[in-house]
Amino acid sequence: MISGLYEGQSGDARLALRVDVDGSRPTGRVSGDLFAVTGATTSYVGSFVVNAPAVHAEGSRARIEGAGTFTFETPVKDVSVTISAGAGTAALAGRAFQVAFASPCFRRVRLEVDSVVGPVPFGSYHTGSLPAPGGAPPRELSVVTAYAEAGVELTLAEPGVIPVDGSGDDLAWSDAELHHAMTQQFGAFADAPAWRVWLLVAGRHVGGYRGVMFDYDDAHQRQGAAVCHDAIKGTTPEARRAQLRAYVHELGHAFNLLHPWQKNLAVPPQPLGPEGGFGDLSWMNHAQNYRPDGERGYWAAFPFQFTDAELVHLRHGRYRDVAMGANAFGTGATEIAPFEQPVEDRSGLRLELRAKESFELGEPVVVELRLSAPGGPAVTHGHLHPDTEFTQVSITQPGGRTVLYRPMMRHCVDTSPGIRLDGGNPAMYRSAYIGHGRDGHYFQQPGEYRVRAQYVAADGSRIVSPACLVRVRLPVTRDDHQVAELMLGEEQGKLFSLLGSDSPALRAGNQALDEVIDRYGEHPLATYARLVKGLNAESEFKALTTGKRLRVRPPDPKQGIEHLSRVARDGTVDNITLNLVMRRLARAEARQGDLARAGAVLEEMVALFTARGVNPIVLGQITRQAELTRTALTAEA
Repeated sequence: MISGLYEGQSGDARLALRVDVDGSRPTGRVSGDLFAVTGATTSYVGSFVVNAPAVHAEGSRARIEGAGTFTFETPVKDVSVTISAGAGTAALAGRAFQVAFASPCFRRVRLEVDSVVGPVPFGSYHTGSLPAPGGAPPRELSVVTAYAEAGVELTLAEPGVIPVDGSGDDLAWSDAELHHAMTQQFGAFADAPAWRVWLLVAGRHVGGYRGVMFDYDDAHQRQGAAVCHDAIKGTTPEARRAQLRAYVHELGHAFNLLHPWQKNLAVPPQPLGPEGGFGDLSWMNHAQNYRPDGERGYWAAFPFQFTDAELVHLRHGRYRDVAMGANAFGTGATEIAPFEQPVEDRSGLRLELRAKESFELGEPVVVELRLSAPGGPAVTHGHLHPDTEFTQVSITQPGGRTVLYRPMMRHCVDTSPGIRLDGGNPAMYRSAYIGHGRDGHYFQQPGEYRVRAQYVAADGSRIVSPACLVRVRLPVTRDDHQVAELMLGEEQGKLFSLLGSDSPALRAGNQALDEVIDRYGEHPLATYARLVKGLNAESEFKALTTGKRLRVRPPDPKQGIEHLSRVARDGTVDNITLNLVMRRLARAEARQGDLARAGAVLEEMVALFTARGVNPIVLGQITRQAELTRTALTAEA
């Protein structure tokens, strides 16, 4: 067998060569990355791939030839590789390299795993422990061996166990805490591309997710992921199988692998697999969404491997498209075509986007999503918010460019309870902040924007909303200009996405929001600064110290009440956000020991929405929410 990674150098040029023509699941390709060596530094030059080379075997010697596709300009497109006894030559781009065998895997990645005290990181699972497809040989699989089968060598750094100081009542992790943990504690984190990734094994996520690929908001993404142990804990074969899939899946996102039903949103777009991508038998699919037959059908047919197309990406994707910290998730430019209405839609579902009449420049743009079933009763999943990526949002900007809203955090959901939409529950509603995401601020200039959403239903139907007009007004006064400038900073956008954070990496953003409150406290946009500061103060915040100890900053209910009560009194945020604000305000009052005032806040919430004339079914849901919150706060006290 000659397949594997070869390395060589020619003068100031270094080559990482991948030969993939025999061995396990060969893709029939040769690819490589070129680097320039100058002094003590090495810089990336470009990549190439030969998709259908001719292979000639001559005894123990093999010659591989074909035309290459290069990411850089070169007059010489032909590539020739000769291998014998673990060494050989490679001629490409007008240069000849002496290469030597380096690894049977095609790429080598350093994996650092840290776990909070309590959760025990996954070890391995034997695929014969439960019924599996006949064509897949039973074997013992760990995260390392699962990736080795795909041709990726994971080298484990010394694992870390994070002790907890002052854990309080709750060890659920928020997006802000996960983001802070990675930027502060990943030993190899850097603003540069490299083959390294960090995985945090936490207890649970506040949203109940199994995993989060949370390094998704800057120019050097995909360096960090988390697995939420409580959602998959256990020692049964079913639990260990779920743990293996969750770990491999979240790390797959770090290698720039999308969910199968989203590959058409990649840049450039990739073809969807069977059943609109839901029929892919891949680590990257969600078992419960597999079609046909859901989780039962998935595990009955899943061979514990990546698809052929994913294998090509992992082994032969361009360096910047695969290496952590290089190209952004989804890869390349963000411009897409606007979502189009299906030629025929018999799903019975209707998706609508709503927004306020106009926004000030710098005001967080929030839209309301409404999914209904005017065609009669229908059952679908409840993942309507775009942070779970069953719903995508496109934004056509005033200049005509259309971009995809990409949330700062990618939440992986592995449970999709059915939601029945009928006369008793006619619609689902979600509120989504779409003003800032992976690509920064999306509404940075005055003008008219057209926003459209696409919801992927439980049966794979793609429901497209009509366009929603979002108007952003010109600043009028000097204060309008000053506040807009303070609100549109990159760190401020992250704080709005995270609903607040204590992270030192976002200190400048917090200072800008403090300035909005202190200097422009009567400006209409100050309510959004108070919203972020109040929600963050009302909650505890977990931070990893330099010694990798977990310290928990307790809630500050007094400051939370100060900010959130003003937000509630102003009443200018959307209804769904206002509902959240008042429930969190009630919690802050209860944490200060005033259960009576907490109950009064919840009564005010119901009265407020009654006065606003929300429809009776929604008002009933709000009333039940208030009662559940009251019961929970009483029990907590």
